[in-house]
Amino acid sequence: MSHTEVVITPADGVGAYISGFDLANAGKTNNVSVLREALGEYGVLFFRDQDLTEEQHIGLAEAFGNININRFFPAVDGHPKIAAVRKEPSQSTNIGSVWHTDHSYDEVPAMGSILVSRITPQRGGDTVFSNMFLAYEHLSDGLKETLSQLNAVHSSRHVFGAMAEGAELFTNAEAATQDSVHPMVIAHPISGRKALYVNPQFTIGIKGWHSAESKPLLDMLYQHSIRPEFTHRFKWHQGSIAFWDNRATWHCALNDYPTETRLMHRITVEGEALHPAHA
Repeated sequence: MSHTEVVITPADGVGAYISGFDLANAGKTNNVSVLREALGEYGVLFFRDQDLTEEQHIGLAEAFGNININRFFPAVDGHPKIAAVRKEPSQSTNIGSVWHTDHSYDEVPAMGSILVSRITPQRGGDTVFSNMFLAYEHLSDGLKETLSQLNAVHSSRHVFGAMAEGAELFTNAEAATQDSVHPMVIAHPISGRKALYVNPQFTIGIKGWHSAESKPLLDMLYQHSIRPEFTHRFKWHQGSIAFWDNRATWHCALNDYPTETRLMHRITVEGEALHPAHA
């Protein structure tokens, strides 16, 4: 797929690599429609050799929608719209090491997240993405029919609240009061494709079901959704950027770089209410 100088090369499993696009000036051109269409088709867009200032990062995000100022991550100094995702050499845990999709606990979940590498370890620190379009498509027809009738409950409390494990990595624990209910299968707002919409970190159950009933089905969906053929491992370098659609993908930040620093700048773009897709 191409558009003028922009070349889109699909990745294995999920996502596509974009070349020929100057993200620094994305907010000043009409080509953002090309990226929006690609996002709805591939779920995550990967870029190399970009050099964005904080202001250009913000301009890129605002070309796609309003910015969601993160409640739980510390902000970059002087740039409250940008969240700092940092792991210091002395820390044994990192942010995002459990498979998840951002902001599913909000009543109106985020559309996407734009992550810019600032400091990368010499080895490790990759992010793995998984394709929720493929996860849905490879379910049986019977299970698709069942899931099309169900809603799942999502929450932030057990991840960002004061009593949560790893709460020291975050801020504003008292703001972790979000609970939401979303269809388990959604119609993607850009492409209309059907996507599985649950995730291991923020989904806490199926609405109207007991925990003992929800857990086996959710666990099966979680294992199914990270089959190798649905995933892609993105290696970060200086100048690398990933722009993922939270309605179409999961991601997991690998914690395999002890004694090294990793710093990423993240902006999250507001989304829209999700609607069910029927089998």
